[in-house]
Amino acid sequence: MLKSPRKPSWRCCALGRSKIATASSRGNWKRILPGLIISVVALVIVFRMLDPKKFVLAVQQANPTFLFLGLLTEILWLIVRGFFWRTLLQKKASYRDAFITVNEGYLLNNILPLRLGEIGRAFLIGRKAHIDFWQVIPSIIIERALDLAFAAGIFLSTLPFVIGVSWAREAAITIAFIVVVGLLGIYILARNRQRVLGWIERLAQRSSMVLKLTGKRVIAFFDGLAIITDSRLFLEALGWETLNWLVAVLQYYLFLRAFFPSPGLLGVLFALGVGALGVAAPSSPGALGVFEAALVVALTGTGVNAATATAFALSVHITSYVLTSLIGGYGLYKDGESLSGMYTRLGKMKTEGEPEHPADGNI
Repeated sequence: MLKSPRKPSWRCCALGRSKIATASSRGNWKRILPGLIISVVALVIVFRMLDPKKFVLAVQQANPTFLFLGLLTEILWLIVRGFFWRTLLQKKASYRDAFITVNEGYLLNNILPLRLGEIGRAFLIGRKAHIDFWQVIPSIIIERALDLAFAAGIFLSTLPFVIGVSWAREAAITIAFIVVVGLLGIYILARNRQRVLGWIERLAQRSSMVLKLTGKRVIAFFDGLAIITDSRLFLEALGWETLNWLVAVLQYYLFLRAFFPSPGLLGVLFALGVGALGVAAPSSPGALGVFEAALVVALTGTGVNAATATAFALSVHITSYVLTSLIGGYGLYKDGESLSGMYTRLGKMKTEGEPEHPADGNI
């Protein structure tokens, strides 16, 4: 008599899921580990330079009025940031949604690894404003490119005057060239949308993999790039970005003024450039350690003692961390989301490249 095929036991299913989860966890650790190592090394550098007694004294002598004004300026910076990102989204989202979602993204970046906050805010704003996930992604790419251009320009233009390094001018030209070429490449893609889409369509007909990876995603992506070809809207975005950096200059001045009697404009700009590049560097969540090390090493090179530089760096970092976490936490609560749920969803999206709940349900 023939025996019916044996059904797989729940133990086998559980074992299979366990192996998949273990493999996924190992993959995540491989991606997370370099940033963690960089953060640990950065923290070691800071602690080796730090005199605990002088650090406590620097904190005690900080001017609370300027610290409070710096906090208010950080709030203003976040408000302007909301207008900037909303403009990059071609005003397809309300200001409230853009502002809250920016902070949700910062909260996720503060806590979760792998810059998942960038994917998170693309997912969240897409769901709130009914924008295609892949249409949001270009706004984040352009935002980061402009941030890098401003940060590199400020840092490298002040470096020769602060430290007198001869190679800084050449490095500034190189980085500016890379950023300009990148933005120009995006502009050329946006201007030649139909030609590029036609080329991708022909390529997709020959390759099932290309077909699977493109489809409506590419169309939505090009929709997001449209701001580059809209001169009025793009200039408006540049205006908000410029205002954002001017507010950041004021913010850094106020925090520096809390610890130093008369910080000069050159020193403020130098610290701002260093801090912005420190946040952009690979690290553990929240740029822990890297931000502080970048500022401490740079400022001590100008003659500032490490204890005061560390107190200044921590005041800027903690203020930003707390404010974005509070506003972002409120946003996640109102959206019915949790950090653990977002981590699971975003980890899957980063691996598979597809949002779990697309804005229009048909990406």
